[in-house]
Amino acid sequence: MPRHAGDFFDAMAADYDVLEPWYEHLYAQLHAVLRVALRPPLHVASPRALDAGCGTGFQAAVLQELGYTVHGLDLAPRLLRAARDRLPHAPLVQGDVEALPFRDGCFAAATCCGSTLSYVGDAPRALAELARVLAPGGRLLLECEGRWSADLAWAWLCGLLGDRWGYELTPADVWRAVSTPRDRECRLPYPGYGSLRLFGVGELAKLLAAAGLETLRVWGIHWITNLLPSTVLHRPRLGVATAAVYRALCRVDAALSTRWPAARLANSLVVLAAKTG
Repeated sequence: MPRHAGDFFDAMAADYDVLEPWYEHLYAQLHAVLRVALRPPLHVASPRALDAGCGTGFQAAVLQELGYTVHGLDLAPRLLRAARDRLPHAPLVQGDVEALPFRDGCFAAATCCGSTLSYVGDAPRALAELARVLAPGGRLLLECEGRWSADLAWAWLCGLLGDRWGYELTPADVWRAVSTPRDRECRLPYPGYGSLRLFGVGELAKLLAAAGLETLRVWGIHWITNLLPSTVLHRPRLGVATAAVYRALCRVDAALSTRWPAARLANSLVVLAAKTG
């Protein structure tokens, strides 16, 4: 992962756990999926799990609640300090998801969320590393940025209107992303960081297969909620009318998260995969 990614997240450390409405919905749905998809096998006592890109320990805490012996890894030292406050007994290390400091096949489950895969420089290498440290049959829950969403249309329109909603993208930025051929990496500028890699469902399934991981199920989070510009939801509070509309959209978003077009047109793709060998 690029070193400046760690600096970017370290700069956010003080407010990282203060969730805006957008992230409240994202993590509520993600953790509901995690609790079902990575439920540990009953016949194994304290199986080991890895939270790769653990941040302040959101997913690691859920894994620990489920009964896993949790290990965490992140590039940003200030986020790791916060994670250690949340999980004082968990082994948490500073490191790169593209070069995991763990032996082969040592984890029964792993999470890689917080759009970590969208920030890495070499996604195939990161997925190969995650597959390497999973035991045969081990499961990976992955959350990353989706390639197709209505929010790109909002960003394009925002650029035309002089950045009225604060996307900080030009129409040309958006066009370059949406017109990228399907067989090439799709990246979108991310102000203050560099760029984010956006993934399509089919592309992600191919990358997982190349790493020795079989896609089992796909969810989409934040698809119908894109009827509102995402930047409107990246604020501490919403107005009364906006909040009421958003709550209704969140209920629909959650209810239809596994159906088309949710899994293809969401901002956040969530994929459950298993190691095949």
